[in-house]
Amino acid sequence: MSEQTEQNQRGVVIVGAGMAGVQTAVALREQGFTGPVTLLGAEPHQPYDRPPLSKAVLLGKAEDSAFDVDFEGLDIDLRLGTEVTGLRAADHELDTEAGPVPYGVLVLATGAQPLTLPGTEGVPGVHLLRTLDDAARLRPVLATAPRTVVVGAGWIGAEFATAAREAGCEVTVVEAAERVLAGAMPAEVAGPMARWYEEAGAELITGAKVAGIEEGRVLLADGRVLPADAVVVGIGARPATGWLAGTAVERGPDGSITTDAYLRTSLPGVYAVGDCASFPSGRYGKRLLVHHWDNALQGPRTVAANILAGEQAQVYDPVPYFWSEQFGRFVQYAGHHGEADTLLLRGDPAGPSWSVCWLRDGVLVAVLAVGRPRDLAQGRKLIETAVPLDPAKAGDPSVPLKSAVA
Repeated sequence: MSEQTEQNQRGVVIVGAGMAGVQTAVALREQGFTGPVTLLGAEPHQPYDRPPLSKAVLLGKAEDSAFDVDFEGLDIDLRLGTEVTGLRAADHELDTEAGPVPYGVLVLATGAQPLTLPGTEGVPGVHLLRTLDDAARLRPVLATAPRTVVVGAGWIGAEFATAAREAGCEVTVVEAAERVLAGAMPAEVAGPMARWYEEAGAELITGAKVAGIEEGRVLLADGRVLPADAVVVGIGARPATGWLAGTAVERGPDGSITTDAYLRTSLPGVYAVGDCASFPSGRYGKRLLVHHWDNALQGPRTVAANILAGEQAQVYDPVPYFWSEQFGRFVQYAGHHGEADTLLLRGDPAGPSWSVCWLRDGVLVAVLAVGRPRDLAQGRKLIETAVPLDPAKAGDPSVPLKSAVA
């Protein structure tokens, strides 16, 4: 019996019951894996999708966002409320409060945890928005239409500000950087997005660091005091991998599990996928850490295939994709623009629909679309095929992107 066959017979254990973990379990069954599959979730709730938390669940338009998965029918052993505290690779066992869990193959899908502001733990009225319980705590607060301060003008901050305004709250957004989306988008792209806050009736304060939060108010470093019945912190997230400290699982400076091109970790028989893992992208020539829903959907299919594949392993090198619904706009992004040498605007950013193309050596590497879904769909395919574009055509919003091939 081969080592892999023996491992598969011992079963696959997946740590994390979010999108990446659930999809890995489902993909294993869809691809014909017949051995035991165990899915460990730290939360007590049925596994659920996270994007609806920032709007539908938060505003009471949905009770939850549970995945429509028949775990029993798929013979997936779902264990909720089971937090994993340690890994003993030599014994092929995980430590949990309920006792050790043996594994043949292990998949780490623990996701990310939100960053917190130092000194705010236990302060009344301060919220994060990452889990179903977070949304449940915030929903009745928003229903009273309080004065709300959002810390962070990134994607999640904008989405929460949108929901809070829709709930009738008075909203102030505080951002330490000089502009919105400072770590994600260049100034010429993020600049027009700052106007969306004002149009929605939210006050945006940039270049302002939070010095402290007390009950009922936010203190800024420049001495200003902002009244706040509720404070929501949305300043980013980090991989939830702290429990792996002291193990042989290699992690990067950002805390992400560093996988190879096949999503295998530094430990034999151990994979990592989703928000907790970075992977080397041949397409972009660098390691990527992608904290977005699509990565947690696509990666598991590769993990499942590679658990089953033996020597015929599949490389994971997707075109990253995400979307954001904010201030009445549908924003989509595909690719990675970090090393681009050319930026092309398609349309007027002051208008309701426009897009941005990033090229490197004449080849499209990323596209952002605001209300232009065709640009996104066509651009994503062009990124995958890496064909050179005619910059003049690509920058003309009247020319379909697919027609801009050089």
